[in-house]
Amino acid sequence: MKLVIGSDHAGFEAKGKVLKFLQGLGHEVTDFGCYSPEAVDYPDMAQLVSEAVARGEFDKGVLIDGFGGAVCMAANKVKGVRAVCAYDLISARFAAAHEDANIVCVGGKTHGELALQEILKAFFSTAFEGGRHERRLAKVAAIEAKHFGGR
Repeated sequence: MKLVIGSDHAGFEAKGKVLKFLQGLGHEVTDFGCYSPEAVDYPDMAQLVSEAVARGEFDKGVLIDGFGGAVCMAANKVKGVRAVCAYDLISARFAAAHEDANIVCVGGKTHGELALQEILKAFFSTAFEGGRHERRLAKVAAIEAKHFGGR
């Protein structure tokens, strides 16, 4: 799978480990930053990753901040993005199987390296189930179209 990854400074350390782990699983991973622990604004990083995923340049994306929530909030402002926070194996599987999430958001400060690996492995190895979930995602897309229009 062709993936893009990004983080703010709070997720910087975890991002390096996650990137290597995902490459070890056979994914092609592009790092959009940040590239040091120096403070950066999470909306900037979320926007870079989200717009690239929305344009179809990557299959899916990973965003990492301190707890996953801030980058998720910003990512979902980009039309076509379905970003979901994954805090455990169940939320990671549901994000992929039910929500067909195209960006997974995790916390670099709230989870250790092994937990992050298991969460991401679950997310990227779980297929979208379709069926009843497609109807619900169509409703989400209708809300998005109503509020975001042609953007």
